[in-house]
Amino acid sequence: MQPLTVPHVTAPTIEHSAQQNHVRKVHEHLWQHGILKISLGFPDPDSQYLKQLVLSLHQRCSHQLPISHSASCGWFWDVRPESVSFQTANHRARSETMDEFPWHTDCSYEELPPRYFALQVLQHDRFGGGTLSAMNIQRLNQCLSPSTQASLMRPEYSINIPNEFVKDPAKQQIVGNLMAIDQESQSCMMRFRRDILTPLTERASEALEELDACLQTTGAVAQSKSPSTVHLTSADFPTGTIVIMDNRRWLHARNNINDPKRHLRRLRWDAIPFPSKGETTGIE
Repeated sequence: MQPLTVPHVTAPTIEHSAQQNHVRKVHEHLWQHGILKISLGFPDPDSQYLKQLVLSLHQRCSHQLPISHSASCGWFWDVRPESVSFQTANHRARSETMDEFPWHTDCSYEELPPRYFALQVLQHDRFGGGTLSAMNIQRLNQCLSPSTQASLMRPEYSINIPNEFVKDPAKQQIVGNLMAIDQESQSCMMRFRRDILTPLTERASEALEELDACLQTTGAVAQSKSPSTVHLTSADFPTGTIVIMDNRRWLHARNNINDPKRHLRRLRWDAIPFPSKGETTGIE
Protein backbone atom coordinates (compact mmCIF):
# COMPACT_ATOMS: atom_id res chain seq x y z
CA MET A 1 0.00 0.00 0.00
CA GLN A 2 1.54 3.31 -1.10
CA PRO A 3 2.10 6.00 1.57
CA LEU A 4 -0.29 8.93 1.50
CA THR A 5 0.69 12.48 0.56
CA VAL A 6 -1.20 15.75 0.88
CA PRO A 7 -1.77 17.75 -2.34
CA HIS A 8 -0.49 21.32 -2.09
CA VAL A 9 -1.45 24.55 -3.86
CA THR A 10 -0.47 28.18 -3.29
CA ALA A 11 -2.56 31.34 -3.19
CA PRO A 12 -0.17 34.23 -4.01
CA THR A 13 -2.86 36.89 -3.53
CA ILE A 14 -6.20 37.15 -1.78
CA GLU A 15 -7.84 37.63 -5.19
CA HIS A 16 -7.14 33.96 -5.96
CA SER A 17 -10.05 33.09 -3.66
CA ALA A 18 -12.43 34.25 -6.40
CA GLN A 19 -10.45 33.24 -9.50
CA GLN A 20 -12.16 30.48 -11.45
CA ASN A 21 -9.05 28.38 -12.16
CA HIS A 22 -7.88 28.48 -8.56
CA VAL A 23 -11.31 27.65 -7.15
CA ARG A 24 -11.73 24.80 -9.64
CA LYS A 25 -8.30 23.39 -8.71
CA VAL A 26 -9.24 23.40 -5.02
CA HIS A 27 -12.54 21.66 -5.78
CA GLU A 28 -10.89 19.00 -7.95
CA HIS A 29 -8.27 18.18 -5.31
CA LEU A 30 -10.99 17.79 -2.69
CA TRP A 31 -13.03 15.58 -5.00
CA GLN A 32 -10.09 13.36 -5.94
CA HIS A 33 -8.15 13.21 -2.69
CA GLY A 34 -10.39 14.60 0.05
CA ILE A 35 -7.51 16.58 1.53
CA LEU A 36 -5.57 19.69 0.49
CA LYS A 37 -2.96 22.09 1.89
CA ILE A 38 -2.99 25.73 0.78
CA SER A 39 -0.11 28.12 1.44
CA LEU A 40 -1.05 31.81 1.54
CA GLY A 41 1.39 34.31 0.07
CA PHE A 42 0.02 37.21 2.12
CA PRO A 43 -1.01 37.91 5.73
CA ASP A 44 -4.67 37.21 6.40
CA PRO A 45 -5.46 37.51 10.13
CA ASP A 46 -9.20 37.92 9.44
CA SER A 47 -9.43 34.81 7.19
CA GLN A 48 -10.87 36.78 4.29
CA TYR A 49 -9.32 34.40 1.74
CA LEU A 50 -10.94 31.35 3.37
CA LYS A 51 -14.32 33.04 3.63
CA GLN A 52 -14.28 34.10 -0.03
CA LEU A 53 -12.94 30.71 -1.18
CA VAL A 54 -15.87 28.88 0.40
CA LEU A 55 -18.31 31.41 -1.08
CA SER A 56 -16.69 30.80 -4.48
CA LEU A 57 -16.98 27.03 -4.04
CA HIS A 58 -20.66 27.60 -3.32
CA GLN A 59 -21.16 29.78 -6.39
CA ARG A 60 -19.04 27.79 -8.87
CA CYS A 61 -18.96 24.20 -7.58
CA SER A 62 -22.30 23.73 -5.79
CA HIS A 63 -20.86 23.49 -2.28
CA GLN A 64 -23.37 24.49 0.37
CA LEU A 65 -22.66 27.48 2.59
CA PRO A 66 -20.90 27.16 5.96
CA ILE A 67 -22.72 26.07 9.09
CA SER A 68 -22.78 27.84 12.44
CA HIS A 69 -20.69 26.10 15.09
CA SER A 70 -23.17 26.56 17.93
CA ALA A 71 -26.13 28.61 19.04
CA SER A 72 -23.78 31.47 19.98
CA CYS A 73 -21.03 31.26 17.31
CA GLY A 74 -21.12 32.05 13.63
CA TRP A 75 -19.18 30.45 10.77
CA PHE A 76 -15.71 30.77 12.30
CA TRP A 77 -14.49 29.01 15.43
CA ASP A 78 -11.16 30.05 16.97
CA VAL A 79 -9.19 27.11 18.33
CA ARG A 80 -6.77 28.53 20.90
CA PRO A 81 -6.08 27.20 24.41
CA GLU A 82 -4.84 30.58 25.63
CA SER A 83 -8.34 32.08 25.42
CA VAL A 84 -9.68 32.92 28.88
CA SER A 85 -13.32 32.94 27.71
CA PHE A 86 -15.24 30.02 26.25
CA GLN A 87 -16.77 30.46 22.82
CA THR A 88 -19.92 28.80 24.14
CA ALA A 89 -21.07 30.04 27.55
CA ASN A 90 -20.03 27.78 30.47
CA HIS A 91 -18.58 25.03 28.26
CA ARG A 92 -15.05 24.55 26.93
CA ALA A 93 -14.83 22.54 23.72
CA ARG A 94 -12.25 19.77 23.65
CA SER A 95 -10.47 21.54 20.80
CA GLU A 96 -9.99 24.57 23.07
CA THR A 97 -7.77 22.61 25.47
CA MET A 98 -4.08 21.68 25.14
CA ASP A 99 -4.85 17.97 25.49
CA GLU A 100 -4.52 15.30 22.83
CA PHE A 101 -7.66 14.87 20.71
CA PRO A 102 -7.94 11.26 19.43
CA TRP A 103 -9.25 10.17 16.02
CA HIS A 104 -12.62 11.68 15.11
CA THR A 105 -14.67 13.41 12.47
CA ASP A 106 -16.23 16.82 13.06
CA CYS A 107 -19.91 17.14 13.94
CA SER A 108 -20.58 13.40 14.10
CA TYR A 109 -23.52 14.32 16.37
CA GLU A 110 -25.28 16.33 13.63
CA GLU A 111 -28.07 14.98 11.44
CA LEU A 112 -26.40 17.00 8.67
CA PRO A 113 -22.65 16.74 9.30
CA PRO A 114 -20.51 19.02 7.11
CA ARG A 115 -18.69 17.34 4.23
CA TYR A 116 -15.72 19.71 4.50
CA PHE A 117 -13.84 21.61 7.16
CA ALA A 118 -10.85 23.94 6.93
CA LEU A 119 -8.24 24.92 9.51
CA GLN A 120 -6.23 28.10 9.01
CA VAL A 121 -3.05 28.49 11.07
CA LEU A 122 -2.86 31.97 12.58
CA GLN A 123 -0.08 30.93 14.99
CA HIS A 124 1.58 27.53 14.80
CA ASP A 125 2.87 25.68 17.84
CA ARG A 126 6.41 27.05 18.27
CA PHE A 127 7.41 24.26 20.66
CA GLY A 128 6.77 21.18 18.52
CA GLY A 129 3.28 20.19 19.66
CA GLY A 130 -0.10 20.26 17.99
CA THR A 131 0.69 17.86 15.11
CA LEU A 132 -2.41 17.39 12.94
CA SER A 133 -2.85 13.78 11.83
CA ALA A 134 -5.26 12.41 9.22
CA MET A 135 -6.33 8.82 8.54
CA ASN A 136 -7.88 7.67 5.27
CA ILE A 137 -11.21 6.00 6.05
CA GLN A 138 -11.27 3.88 2.89
CA ARG A 139 -7.96 2.30 3.92
CA LEU A 140 -9.12 1.96 7.53
CA ASN A 141 -12.21 0.09 6.33
CA GLN A 142 -10.00 -2.50 4.64
CA CYS A 143 -8.69 -3.48 8.09
CA LEU A 144 -12.18 -4.37 9.35
CA SER A 145 -13.97 -7.69 9.02
CA PRO A 146 -17.07 -7.84 6.75
CA SER A 147 -19.33 -8.39 9.76
CA THR A 148 -17.95 -5.29 11.50
CA GLN A 149 -18.32 -3.24 8.32
CA ALA A 150 -21.96 -4.32 8.12
CA SER A 151 -22.61 -3.57 11.80
CA LEU A 152 -21.09 -0.08 11.59
CA MET A 153 -23.50 0.67 8.73
CA ARG A 154 -26.57 -0.14 10.84
CA PRO A 155 -28.26 2.71 12.78
CA GLU A 156 -27.57 1.15 16.16
CA TYR A 157 -25.43 3.80 17.85
CA SER A 158 -26.44 6.62 20.17
CA ILE A 159 -24.36 9.76 19.59
CA ASN A 160 -24.45 12.37 22.35
CA ILE A 161 -24.25 16.04 21.42
CA PRO A 162 -21.45 17.74 23.42
CA ASN A 163 -22.74 20.51 25.68
CA GLU A 164 -20.86 23.22 23.81
CA PHE A 165 -22.58 22.28 20.54
CA VAL A 166 -26.17 21.83 21.74
CA LYS A 167 -28.39 24.08 19.62
CA ASP A 168 -31.77 22.82 20.89
CA PRO A 169 -31.95 21.99 24.64
CA ALA A 170 -34.65 19.43 23.86
CA LYS A 171 -32.27 17.45 21.64
CA GLN A 172 -29.26 15.97 23.43
CA GLN A 173 -28.44 13.01 21.16
CA ILE A 174 -29.11 11.31 17.84
CA VAL A 175 -29.24 7.64 16.81
CA GLY A 176 -27.60 6.48 13.61
CA ASN A 177 -24.95 4.47 11.77
CA LEU A 178 -21.22 5.21 11.86
CA MET A 179 -20.24 4.12 8.35
CA ALA A 180 -21.84 4.34 4.90
CA ILE A 181 -20.94 3.96 1.23
CA ASP A 182 -21.06 7.02 -0.98
CA GLN A 183 -23.17 5.87 -3.92
CA GLU A 184 -21.53 8.29 -6.33
CA SER A 185 -17.88 7.44 -5.66
CA GLN A 186 -18.40 4.04 -3.97
CA SER A 187 -15.95 5.15 -1.27
CA CYS A 188 -16.39 4.46 2.43
CA MET A 189 -17.59 7.31 4.64
CA MET A 190 -17.60 7.61 8.41
CA ARG A 191 -18.72 9.74 11.34
CA PHE A 192 -16.94 9.02 14.59
CA ARG A 193 -15.98 10.44 17.96
CA ARG A 194 -15.47 7.65 20.47
CA ASP A 195 -16.14 9.52 23.71
CA ILE A 196 -19.73 10.41 22.73
CA LEU A 197 -20.73 6.99 21.30
CA THR A 198 -22.90 4.32 22.92
CA PRO A 199 -23.64 1.07 21.04
CA LEU A 200 -27.30 0.03 21.34
CA THR A 201 -26.99 -3.66 20.43
CA GLU A 202 -24.57 -6.48 21.16
CA ARG A 203 -23.39 -6.65 17.55
CA ALA A 204 -22.87 -2.87 17.52
CA SER A 205 -20.76 -3.19 20.68
CA GLU A 206 -18.65 -5.96 19.14
CA ALA A 207 -18.12 -3.94 15.96
CA LEU A 208 -17.06 -0.90 17.98
CA GLU A 209 -14.53 -3.02 19.90
CA GLU A 210 -12.97 -4.20 16.63
CA LEU A 211 -12.87 -0.63 15.30
CA ASP A 212 -11.19 0.54 18.51
CA ALA A 213 -8.59 -2.19 18.18
CA CYS A 214 -7.95 -1.32 14.55
CA LEU A 215 -7.47 2.36 15.39
CA GLN A 216 -5.09 1.45 18.21
CA THR A 217 -3.13 -0.85 15.94
CA THR A 218 -2.71 1.98 13.45
CA GLY A 219 -0.51 3.64 16.06
CA ALA A 220 -0.31 6.57 18.42
CA VAL A 221 -1.21 9.99 17.09
CA ALA A 222 1.73 11.72 15.35
CA GLN A 223 3.87 8.57 15.67
CA SER A 224 2.26 6.03 13.34
CA LYS A 225 4.08 5.13 10.13
CA SER A 226 0.97 3.47 8.72
CA PRO A 227 0.35 4.02 4.98
CA SER A 228 -3.20 4.99 6.00
CA THR A 229 -2.09 8.13 7.86
CA VAL A 230 -0.38 11.45 7.27
CA HIS A 231 1.01 13.80 9.90
CA LEU A 232 1.39 17.56 9.61
CA THR A 233 3.84 18.96 12.15
CA SER A 234 4.32 22.67 12.76
CA ALA A 235 7.00 22.64 10.05
CA ASP A 236 4.45 21.18 7.59
CA PHE A 237 1.59 23.32 8.86
CA PRO A 238 3.08 26.75 9.68
CA THR A 239 1.41 30.11 10.15
CA GLY A 240 -0.24 31.13 6.88
CA THR A 241 -1.30 27.59 5.94
CA ILE A 242 -4.81 26.23 5.42
CA VAL A 243 -5.70 22.53 5.45
CA ILE A 244 -9.04 21.39 4.04
CA MET A 245 -10.38 17.86 4.60
CA ASP A 246 -13.33 15.85 3.44
CA ASN A 247 -14.87 15.21 6.85
CA ARG A 248 -16.41 11.90 5.73
CA ARG A 249 -13.37 10.39 4.02
CA TRP A 250 -10.73 11.27 6.64
CA LEU A 251 -10.48 10.91 10.39
CA HIS A 252 -8.29 13.50 12.05
CA ALA A 253 -6.54 13.84 15.40
CA ARG A 254 -4.10 16.06 17.27
CA ASN A 255 -1.39 15.38 19.80
CA ASN A 256 -0.80 17.59 22.84
CA ILE A 257 -0.31 21.29 22.28
CA ASN A 258 2.88 22.71 23.80
CA ASP A 259 2.38 26.37 22.90
CA PRO A 260 -0.54 28.14 24.66
CA LYS A 261 -0.47 30.79 21.91
CA ARG A 262 -1.19 28.24 19.14
CA HIS A 263 -4.17 29.61 17.22
CA LEU A 264 -6.18 27.98 14.44
CA ARG A 265 -9.42 29.17 12.85
CA ARG A 266 -11.94 26.59 11.68
CA LEU A 267 -14.71 26.72 9.09
CA ARG A 268 -17.16 23.92 8.21
CA TRP A 269 -19.46 23.72 5.20
CA ASP A 270 -21.50 21.61 2.77
CA ALA A 271 -23.71 19.98 5.41
CA ILE A 272 -25.84 17.17 3.96
CA PRO A 273 -27.52 14.08 5.48
CA PHE A 274 -25.27 11.20 6.46
CA PRO A 275 -26.50 8.19 4.42
CA SER A 276 -28.37 5.55 6.36
CA LYS A 277 -30.36 2.45 5.49
CA GLY A 278 -32.47 0.10 7.53
CA GLU A 279 -33.95 0.63 10.96
CA THR A 280 -32.69 -0.02 14.46
CA THR A 281 -33.62 -3.46 15.74
CA GLY A 282 -33.67 -2.57 19.40
CA ILE A 283 -31.39 -3.58 22.24
CA GLU A 284 -30.07 -7.14 21.90
